[in-house]
Amino acid sequence: MQLTVQNVAELLNVSEKTVYRWINDGSLPGYRVSGQYRFYRAEVLEWATSRKIQVSPIIFVEPESPTPLPSLLEALHAGGIHYRVGGADRDSALRCVVDTLRLPEEVDRDFLLKVLLAREGLTSTGIGDGLAVPHVRNPVVLHVNRPMISLCFLEKPVDFAAIDGKPVHALFTLISPTVRAHLHLLSRLAFALRDARLKEAVMRQAFHEEILAELHRLEEALPRK
Repeated sequence: MQLTVQNVAELLNVSEKTVYRWINDGSLPGYRVSGQYRFYRAEVLEWATSRKIQVSPIIFVEPESPTPLPSLLEALHAGGIHYRVGGADRDSALRCVVDTLRLPEEVDRDFLLKVLLAREGLTSTGIGDGLAVPHVRNPVVLHVNRPMISLCFLEKPVDFAAIDGKPVHALFTLISPTVRAHLHLLSRLAFALRDARLKEAVMRQAFHEEILAELHRLEEALPRK
């Protein structure tokens, strides 16, 4: 879905003047089409998340669809929580993460790594405080059969060119077969990672039962779809 300046202002709870200021200083990703600015919802959400900008609850409203959307808890159950994942730098850490992911045999892991690295080449998915949310820019290229989020704790923190300059030690890797599920999970993950209790559990690499319990608590506060 392409957003207008007005849509972005409503989504981020700011004035249109502020949106134009962000456009003019080159920080907000947008595209000029027939003299008007247009924005991709996923890119705006990623940008706001990396800068800790609160988003409007309207981001959680999903279009009607016969296909049910997964919860964060379901997605994390599908992807799993993994400890002591290797890697000496960003690229080798992502290689280890890709090797760890619970993917169908037909998924080309080398291709997945390439598109994850290409996404990092656009702008880092390091959102600060040692956390990153690696994902592909176009979810449908992977042809996986269900959405998943894998939480990988690195054995050693690595430089991810995160916005706050801190090395990354925990990666929530998002894999989805559809743009709709991708946006759904990305928005909920952004919401969840602003919760102090969940974030503290992730920061100290708590046991997976505790992390899942905190996520379950947060899911109860989110709109159901």
